[in-house]
Amino acid sequence: MGRNRTTSRRWSRATLAATPLSLAVAVAVLLTPATAGAAPGSAADAARLVAETSKQVATLDEQVHEAELTVAAQQQAAADAGARASQAAAVLAGYGPQLAAIAQTAGTSQSRMAAFLTSESAADVVQQMTTLDLIAAHTEGLLAEVSIAQRTAEQARADADAAAAQATASLAELERQRAEVLQRRQQYESDYARLSADEQAAVRTAVAGPTLTADVDAVVAAAPSGDVGAVLEAALAQVGDPYVWGGTGPDGFDCSGLTSHAYAAVGVSLPHSSRAQSRMGTAVSRSELQPGDLVFFGNPVIYHVGLYVGGGKMVHARETGMPVAVTTVDIGDYAGARRIL
Repeated sequence: MGRNRTTSRRWSRATLAATPLSLAVAVAVLLTPATAGAAPGSAADAARLVAETSKQVATLDEQVHEAELTVAAQQQAAADAGARASQAAAVLAGYGPQLAAIAQTAGTSQSRMAAFLTSESAADVVQQMTTLDLIAAHTEGLLAEVSIAQRTAEQARADADAAAAQATASLAELERQRAEVLQRRQQYESDYARLSADEQAAVRTAVAGPTLTADVDAVVAAAPSGDVGAVLEAALAQVGDPYVWGGTGPDGFDCSGLTSHAYAAVGVSLPHSSRAQSRMGTAVSRSELQPGDLVFFGNPVIYHVGLYVGGGKMVHARETGMPVAVTTVDIGDYAGARRIL
């Protein structure tokens, strides 16, 4: 248990910081806009378009979450580079007194000939010239160190400025994508509102699966460990709470926000992204699912995550207008599972 918690906490910063893609490229890849659908011509068309748009919105939502993690990592990189620049500048400033001392002694140590002319013996000449050599060597070495420190400071500052500029540009792109998400969601809600109650129920089932029940006490009792039981209890306590895009609780959740909230109950930090969470823990086959495993959906791109509660069921937060609920894992697009604890 201790090893898993440490690994989970370290992942969110170390793995993201090591991402080889530049942030601008990463955001461009992650945030591919979905194709706009045509206006529905019938209730059946509306239902189909609503279901399609729901999947598109869920996909884009999770891509935005992963991009936010990348932006946060890039901002941290900028802050780290700035700190290195300040440190290098401080090192450079520390050489000031030594450089001043060398400048003051330079007038009396410029000439080996002067040493020869003022010496009373051969031994004095050797001694003075040896001293001059030492001063010259020290001066040369010190100036080399100063030069390195100065270049280090300049490079670190340039890195900081570049990282900050990249993060700023990517955040602007992220905001543009968010506006697109909101526009798509408005279209989704408009189409959905035109459906009859029975049609809306059919769409909810198609998108989020049938609404089922789960005995919380029985689920917790069947958990493979006390920590997993606490995770399941934390998730099931949210059943009925509204779906909120970007929500991590306590009163509203999206899919990865719900699973993050549940695992936080036992001190495990999960990134707020279904795609990022799909790289956590260890892979589990469908036949080996245990309560507490994360189950993922999306082909070819992960866009949804739920928490397996046993008996072929999961608890999840699916989409606007659909509260946190228990349903079957057989909702289509099943992509795999990961065991965190």
